[in-house]
Amino acid sequence: MPPGPRGRRPRFEQHVRARAGAGARDPLRSAAPERARRREHPARHLRRSVKIEVFPTSAALARAVAQRLAKTLSKREGAVLLLPVGKTAVPVYREVVRMHAAGRVSFRRATTFNLDELQVRPTDPRSFRSFMEEHFFSKVDLPRDRIRFLRGDASDLEAECARYERRLARDGPPDVAFVGIGVNGHVAYLEPGRSLAPRTSPVRLSASTRRSLAADGLRPVPRGALTVGIETILSSDAIALVASGGRKAGAVALALAGRITPRRPASFLALHPRLEVFLDREAARDLSTTG
Repeated sequence: MPPGPRGRRPRFEQHVRARAGAGARDPLRSAAPERARRREHPARHLRRSVKIEVFPTSAALARAVAQRLAKTLSKREGAVLLLPVGKTAVPVYREVVRMHAAGRVSFRRATTFNLDELQVRPTDPRSFRSFMEEHFFSKVDLPRDRIRFLRGDASDLEAECARYERRLARDGPPDVAFVGIGVNGHVAYLEPGRSLAPRTSPVRLSASTRRSLAADGLRPVPRGALTVGIETILSSDAIALVASGGRKAGAVALALAGRITPRRPASFLALHPRLEVFLDREAARDLSTTG
């Protein structure tokens, strides 16, 4: 069932308790002991309620996600967008910029937030702010005073995260959160573990995430980041999960088909009543609706 009017959706905790079990003391902790480390077949319990679109190529995927973003703005010019960075996002932003140049989309009244930021200065070439400037902000008509971003170099990181949450509450909730997924199942920079941060907070990056960043050419890799929380993401009116490439296939399948657990942060996205999943063929190769 789609959510009601903006801001009137049932609270995230109710969704979590319904799925994780009423006896769970902490709604963001795994309801079952992690003795359940038995290997699950990743496609055995694929949730049929999730809207999944699979595209033949990464280019087709990027066009579809860009069109989804443009559709949001056509319905509400003053839309609030929660945006990602990363290799999967690059062709999406390239397509959005092309649509903007053709006069098919405008950001004059939009407001953007980003999912995360590394603990570096905004002007550092490694920063996600620099990424967004290069690939998106400098190429569209988004007003500078409508760009909301975390300061990774803030002297008080906890206070900076609280400021960001207050701004999200004032401007939001986001109309759509566009999110990626890590090979270890992380979403934003919510890393696998015994629990997930509900709201924006400082985090330490896992070894696997730091290796992925290094492989993408980001060096030296910072050890920490600031990330929105899982409740922050799920407060959005809709969520678009985007994944490309075979390296993400296992994480995608377990997020959509396995148990909802902090060991796979992206699995919590399935609690949202308006989750849309955009995949290329390689990222979807482990999915099945049978079994």
